Amino acid sequence: MASTRDWFETVAEAQRRAKRRLPKGVYMALVAGAEAGTTMDDNTAAFAELGFRPRVADLPTEREVSTTVMGQDVAFPVLISPTGVQAVDPDGEVAVARASAAAGTVMGLSSFASKPVEEVAEANPKFFFQSYWVGDRDAMLARAERARAAGAKGLIVTLDWVFDSRRDWGSPFIPERLDVKAMARYAPQVAVRPGYLLRWLKHGKLPDLGVPNLVARGQDVPTFFGAYGQWMMTPPVTWDDLQWLREQWGGPFMVKGITHPDDARRAVDIGATAISVSNHGGNNLDSTPASIRLLPDVVDAVGDQIEILLDGGIRRGSDVVKALALGARAVMIGRAYLWGMAANGEKGVNNVLAILRSGVEETLFGLAKSSIHQLGPDDLVIPADFTRSSPKK
Repeated sequence: MASTRDWFETVAEAQRRAKRRLPKGVYMALVAGAEAGTTMDDNTAAFAELGFRPRVADLPTEREVSTTVMGQDVAFPVLISPTGVQAVDPDGEVAVARASAAAGTVMGLSSFASKPVEEVAEANPKFFFQSYWVGDRDAMLARAERARAAGAKGLIVTLDWVFDSRRDWGSPFIPERLDVKAMARYAPQVAVRPGYLLRWLKHGKLPDLGVPNLVARGQDVPTFFGAYGQWMMTPPVTWDDLQWLREQWGGPFMVKGITHPDDARRAVDIGATAISVSNHGGNNLDSTPASIRLLPDVVDAVGDQIEILLDGGIRRGSDVVKALALGARAVMIGRAYLWGMAANGEKGVNNVLAILRSGVEETLFGLAKSSIHQLGPDDLVIPADFTRSSPKK
């Protein structure tokens, strides 16, 4: 199906449309990686190094793509990764929740989201709530309990962040709040992207940089940078902290940001349900290899003891299949759906999810697999140095 005004046939096309529609600073906030962007670039480049071993006859007429993640049925193995303040569209996380519900998959909601957890829960009851370790234990538990009351089916704690905001090409300006000074600074960018401002004005508001899910319902909502400052001042989390929170939560629990096999083993030790192999989309420690390169060693270490997801660099359904063949149960996407939303709102998110699902099914067909659960490393051509692992002694 060729691209039309209301449909794009690739995630790359969604990105191009997002770039045309968003003010430069907003777009750069979506694509920027830490420092030189080495990890961010490798997240996508690594997938191109993996080849397939296709078959040509006895191909399956039907393909099973459903699975379960942390006790939740999903129609296909792609989940929404939690991302912060979604200023690319007025409906933000609520639009993403509606789209993911329509696609039959789980929404990951960030504690730094711009929409209250209660509104998102109404749009998609099948959601996991995510939090960084911000504040003391009481604050963490209060945040989790608010999410539980709203119906969260699981808790995600994100650990892959070192507060490195340096960018070799310059960090985009993000204001503390949209006051007159900030709007004047953004005015030249918005002037060449008037459609962006018009979409917000039609909704009777401007982008909100508050983070309502970081506090108890009814409390004053902190600004994004107010919350960020609190996060920076919070002492580093310990494995004892994580075990305590997992026990207090008592339900499905994911540790996001695992890249080292030893950390994967520690996640198993504290009783986590799942881990996400992730480098925060290249926004953690630059020069970390791509998530997909690190996945096999993590799978070797704990693959029979915990659910493993892959987050980072997914742009095609074939990328999803490669991750599953290397041992992931499912993948999580971030930039891809944000580009879709920037390109065409909720319909754009639906579009991205449809692209990925059809790509998974097409790739299974080419591999002569009738189910995603039949995939394994033998379906891939893997370069000898792909994982960048140290030689085994």
